[in-house]
Order: sequence, then C-alpha cells, then structure tokens
Amino acid sequence: MWLQLLIALVFVGMAASLAAGAGFLLRDNASSRRLLVSLKWRIGLACLLMALLVFGFWSGELG
Repeated sequence: MWLQLLIALVFVGMAASLAAGAGFLLRDNASSRRLLVSLKWRIGLACLLMALLVFGFWSGELG
C-alpha cells in the first residue's frame, strides 16, 4: 500500500515538473536556468520511479 502511494506521489511530482518546465520554456528568456533545473528534477524523479517499480515487482508487492 505504501509503495503504491509513493509511486503515485513520484508520478505526480514528475507531472508537476513537466508543467513547470513548460511554463518556464514559454515565459523565461534564453539565459534562465530554471528550465534546466526542472529537467534535472524530472530525470531524478524518473530514475526514482523506475527503481520503485523494479523494487515493487521484485518484492512481489506490485503483482
């Protein structure tokens, strides 16, 4: 149960980072680094999500 909740929270965080990155892309000028920081967060969250999914299937909690 906790693993599924954590996976859902990480996924929502990825979606929020994607939305923030899209906003930064449309609003900021070329010298802004906020888009790059948003991309770094999204990559980190994606790695965490993959690790949680692998752990969940390996431990048998996800199916």
